[in-house]
Amino acid sequence: QVRPVESGGGLVQPGNSLTLSCAVSGPAFSSYAVGWFRQAPGKERVLVSAISWLGSRPYYEDSVKDRFTISRANAENTAYLKMNNLTPEDTAVYFCALGIQDVGRTLRTMRYKYWGQGTQVTVSS
Repeated sequence: QVRPVESGGGLVQPGNSLTLSCAVSGPAFSSYAVGWFRQAPGKERVLVSAISWLGSRPYYEDSVKDRFTISRANAENTAYLKMNNLTPEDTAVYFCALGIQDVGRTLRTMRYKYWGQGTQVTVSS
């Protein structure tokens, strides 16, 4: 069974940085695409960044481009989301999810099958 576990969330001041980690137990981590989603209070969950199993051409939602960086370390079964210059609008629960990117599916349209429990990120002064 593939099980992602997020860590690294917390309370930070605007302008600061955080790095989230997604440690994955189970087989074949290197075969899965990884997505980072977030859900703010009263809002839908949205994909903010994703990376393919190859690690090439990652996806970033417009509001986080040039501030967030996604990466993966297949030897460690771990994915990361480095978040810089955080703003209060980044406050949300952040979820890590994994799935197989089928032919014809983009990182945005693919199905993410395995989900973590989430980690809270709060940006406030």
